[in-house]
Order: sequence, then C-alpha cells, then structure tokens
Amino acid sequence: MAQTGISAPGTLAATAAQENAEILAGVCITQLIREGMPVCYGGICHAFDMRTTQMIFGGPEQALFGVAMTEMGKRYGLPVYINVGLTDAKRPDAQAGLEAGVTLAFGAAAGADIFGHMGIAGVDQAASLDMLVFQNEVIGYVESCMRTVDFDEEALGFEEVAAVGPRGTFIDRPFTAEHFRNEIWFPEILDREFFDNWTRKGSRSIEQVVRDKVEAIGRTHTPRPMPPEAAREIEKVVAAARRHLD
Repeated sequence: MAQTGISAPGTLAATAAQENAEILAGVCITQLIREGMPVCYGGICHAFDMRTTQMIFGGPEQALFGVAMTEMGKRYGLPVYINVGLTDAKRPDAQAGLEAGVTLAFGAAAGADIFGHMGIAGVDQAASLDMLVFQNEVIGYVESCMRTVDFDEEALGFEEVAAVGPRGTFIDRPFTAEHFRNEIWFPEILDREFFDNWTRKGSRSIEQVVRDKVEAIGRTHTPRPMPPEAAREIEKVVAAARRHLD
C-alpha cells in the first residue's frame, strides 16, 4: 500500500512503479516458499493528502491507480485486486456516492477481479453497515454499466417500429413488456419518484433510506447455515494456527 510522498516518491508514476516492485517481490517470496502457489496481484497503492495527513481512498488518483495496477497485473497474467469503490466520507452521502461510484467504475472497466473492502467509512476509521448497503447499490449500478448490450435483429426492434408507426407509443406493446425487465436496471435505494410521490412518502434522504434498509435486513434476514465441509476446513485452519502459536 505505497503512498505518494510518504512511503513512495511524490508522483503517481513512481508510486505505481514502487507498488509493482513490492508486489513482485512478494510473489517471488511466495514461490520460493512453495513453487506454484496461487497468488493475486494486490495493487492497492494510494495518494496522500498533505493538508490533512490522511491517506486518500476516493480521490481521482485512486481511479488512475486502479486502472494502472490492473493493466500491470494483467500483463503478468495474474488476477488483480484493487482498492476502489471506497470513500473518504464518514456517511453514505453525496461525497460517498461520487467517490465510490467513479473509482469502482474505472476499476471495473479496466478489468480488475476483486475490489476494495466494502463497508469502510472514512479511510479505515470505521466500519459501517449503512455504508455497506449503500456501496452494494453502487456495485449494482456499475455492474449494470458493464453488461453486454444485445444488438441483434430482435433487440433492434425494426418490426416493432414499423408496427407502431408515427405518433404511436410503445408503452402498451407486448414487445415492451417482454423486454424492459432485462433492459433496465431497477435500484433498491436510489430515488426515481415524482416529486409529489417522494414528499408523500416522507421526503427521505438517501441516508434515511439506507438506515431503514439496514434495520429491515436486521429484522428479517436469516443467514444460511455454513456447509458442514466448510466448517470442518475452517476448524482445521484454526487448529493449525493454535499449534503454530503454541
């Protein structure tokens, strides 16, 4: 986690280069211990805010780092983990949406495989269930942006256009009913209501919607039991760790 101007030189290029060198050193060490051990390229360098002396999780530099580290990791043929989709905000507000959305979109478009530590608030200063639910919505948005759009003859709807004709509407057409659920992403948290409907429902902010969602999950969700084979493997890991510590 090289930081620009602190644990790495004061340019983005130098920080990315040092992060890359440190990752490759780690990869070499793991292969000396156990040749062929699967590894992930964890490109999680960060910029540093010289005014606040705080690491930056959600700045534009993080989007650039996400793309750069993904491209380098993919060049080595490795799966890539990057710190994007995070925020410097302390609550799921406009700042959180901007920072999490932009950085995650860049990282996803670059082709990274694993993303950030969701649920973090304010650069590792806290963990927040509200932020986790909020980021889940951001992830759904970005995933929808990354989908493949179908441009075959059926999707282009030439016959549908001809059938409706000038001054027609597509709102009551079977073609629309058959396709719209697969074509349009529907959010769980973001607001698309008419203004009057929004006010009648209490004029809730995104933070209030997120808080209500967290409370509803807490009241109604029943976790699925862990598969017995997974529980046995975890017990083996814990037992091995205890032997090592003893």
